[in-house]
Amino acid sequence: MAAYETTRTAPLGAITTYRFVQFVSNIIAAVAAWNDARVTRAALDKLSDRELTDIGLCRGDIALIGTKDRI
Repeated sequence: MAAYETTRTAPLGAITTYRFVQFVSNIIAAVAAWNDARVTRAALDKLSDRELTDIGLCRGDIALIGTKDRI
């Protein structure tokens, strides 16, 4: 019984095109995450200190929203 190899190389430019599309996709995801964090910080900033305490936050915690060093 003969073995048949089905692996082929990618067409010319396919890998470069994939990397470019992935790069653009990563940029779009980063901008969307930044915007979500910005909107969340703006909404939390409008709350009073008492309302923030009710949800377990303080004013200093708002700045950490959307950063990698969050609680």
